Amino acid sequence: MPSLLILVPLVGILVLNFLFKFVVRRAAFWFALALFATQVIITFLHAPFFYAGNADRFNPFFKVVFNIDGISFVALLCIEIVCLASLVVARYTLHDLSQRFNFTNLLLISSIGMNGLVLTSDIFSLYVFLEVAAVSSFIMIAFRRGKRSLEGAFKYIILSAVATVLMLAAIAILLLACSDTSFAAIRQGIGQSPESNIILFSVGMFISGLFIKAGLVPFHAWLPDAYSAAPDAVSVLLAGIVTKACGVYTLIRLVVSVFGFRPGLSQVILLLGAVSVLVGALAALGQNDFKRMLAYSSISQIGYIVLGLGSGTALGLAGAVFHFFNHAIFKSLLFVNAAAVAEEAHTTDMDKIGGLSSRMPVTGSTSVIGFLSAAGIPPLAGFWSKLVIIIALWKAGDIAYAVIAVLASILTLSYLLSMQRRVFFGRLKQGLEDTREVGPGFSFISVLLALIIIACGLLFPMVFNAIYAPIKQILIQ
Repeated sequence: MPSLLILVPLVGILVLNFLFKFVVRRAAFWFALALFATQVIITFLHAPFFYAGNADRFNPFFKVVFNIDGISFVALLCIEIVCLASLVVARYTLHDLSQRFNFTNLLLISSIGMNGLVLTSDIFSLYVFLEVAAVSSFIMIAFRRGKRSLEGAFKYIILSAVATVLMLAAIAILLLACSDTSFAAIRQGIGQSPESNIILFSVGMFISGLFIKAGLVPFHAWLPDAYSAAPDAVSVLLAGIVTKACGVYTLIRLVVSVFGFRPGLSQVILLLGAVSVLVGALAALGQNDFKRMLAYSSISQIGYIVLGLGSGTALGLAGAVFHFFNHAIFKSLLFVNAAAVAEEAHTTDMDKIGGLSSRMPVTGSTSVIGFLSAAGIPPLAGFWSKLVIIIALWKAGDIAYAVIAVLASILTLSYLLSMQRRVFFGRLKQGLEDTREVGPGFSFISVLLALIIIACGLLFPMVFNAIYAPIKQILIQ
């Protein structure tokens, strides 16, 4: 019954907005909270009654064939965890009931789009779900209609429109060449005409659109403005999962299941991944804004995922998927804590804040765990996924890229240490004497995400084997 991941939020939106709207407005948050929490539990447990055999009694309703494998499970788990975190942040940072209600609706729409693109095995359906997630993101970035948020949303719309044109044109060409838009039909068409220029051109166009959606350098111009200008709850959602689901997951899925690891494509992926790793890390070093530094850090971390994919090996792909999960968790944690700081200090300018650990001990402590994982410090989860990616690159003969990945981790540690020192350590800045932890929900989410990071690090052999085994089987097929 995987289609319930689409159907239940959709029905929930209809009920919340058309039936007893004024009565259920206050219940919208609790409905979404229960929904995302249930989805987390079901996906984490790989619940047989829900996923076994990919059987789905509601499939005829959607006319979509679902594909569920090890990669899909990781992506679904990330989506539900990050949506849950974003919803809790919205509860504390959007003080108007009407704003919270509207945000909850948009979050449910976004989750429908992301769940759909993760589950589908048809490239046109994937595009439709991707655009559902993207359109809701445009609206959420501009949610408060301020100058910076409108500018960030506008940049995202313009570059996303370019990506849309590229992907739609590619789908049209693939439909003409392969007579269908299912993954299996396109894979078969490429296999029958591996040197067809028109097919290779269409593949290149679609992947270029995904590079824009993923915010890879040099297609990253929209990302720092969108992340930093969006409301805090939206920043958590964008950085935690939207960019990765719409860009990175889709890239992984199509390369693995449809396009294949062609030498030319792998080299392009490796090059863009390496450039993103370095440019994102170097740009983060020069930032004074908490959220903007984390935004550039996201570009760098996405580069690591792409490097793992570009290695073209089962080990590299497993490392990429594991880092996909780790980045969703530690970046969500850091943006949740940035939201807590912004809510209490009323700014994210690091020159105006400092010494907050004394007033916000949970936020300060969990931030240390988040940035150490992002920098790849053992035994936290981020260390293991980066190590696997570096080993995969080395074993594949991509030694230069492995060295770049190691050096970029040093840069990551540098700017995140600077962030921690400027925001949380030292003397408390004047005017911040009344700051405190925002609320129990914030603290719960921060601690939960931090515990996931620690647990995945300490239980690395079990966690990695759960990812590696199915991915190896996927590549054999």
